[in-house]
Amino acid sequence: MGTLSENEAFWARYDWSRAGEEWSEGWGGSHAQWHGVILPRIARFLPTGSMLEIAPGYGRWTGYLLEQCEALTIVDLDDACIEACRKRFAGDDRLSFHVNDGRSLEMIEDESVDFAFSFDSLVHADEGVIVHYLRELGRKLTPDGVGFIHHSNAGRYRRYFALTDSIPRGRVRERLYNLRVLDRPRWRALDMTAKRFRESCESAGLQCISQEVVNWTTRRLIDCFSIFTRPASHWARPNRILVNSGFVSEARAIKRRAQLYSP
Repeated sequence: MGTLSENEAFWARYDWSRAGEEWSEGWGGSHAQWHGVILPRIARFLPTGSMLEIAPGYGRWTGYLLEQCEALTIVDLDDACIEACRKRFAGDDRLSFHVNDGRSLEMIEDESVDFAFSFDSLVHADEGVIVHYLRELGRKLTPDGVGFIHHSNAGRYRRYFALTDSIPRGRVRERLYNLRVLDRPRWRALDMTAKRFRESCESAGLQCISQEVVNWTTRRLIDCFSIFTRPASHWARPNRILVNSGFVSEARAIKRRAQLYSP
């Protein structure tokens, strides 16, 4: 996991020739991943009015989100990503585009966002970035607004990754990774966990209502999907937590179905 400046530098030089589709290969493509993974987890909040997507990259999920809202604002720290989205969705006046500093939402009107979304992006964001975004969303969400953020839980295994990192880099460590004896940290933030996210929501005047802790091509549960809202929202309820160690198996099943029914 890198700092905010390291993230900015990394994504600025990243090869976006596949528009991020390479990250959906494990599910059989972004269409299969959207319908098999993402939509079932957020369907109860859709369709909606005003939506915000944080860190869309080249718009892998943006088109699907557009089908579920009246207006969509996308915010990314990388100029090239926003420009690519402008071209990809040119002519759709439901969309507005903004480049930010990687943590600010000052361009968004307060209490104007019905649904905030980020998937497969903020897993790389450290605790400071997550805390700042949640503080912003504490002001930007409508009274019944909801957020869905995919973030890191790798901090739960910080000692483990420190131990694996002590193994000298080279063939031995790479072989242990390839044999799945060791889990790769997948460039996840090692200072963020489901618990810290939940506490950060509370500090921002929000509350988690669902958290699903999952593995991500790993045995360890290094990721988390968190859904949150305001305490007075009609969606508010005590938080429910699911430890889903079978998420990787679900991905394989989704991919098999996608291959069976694809053109």
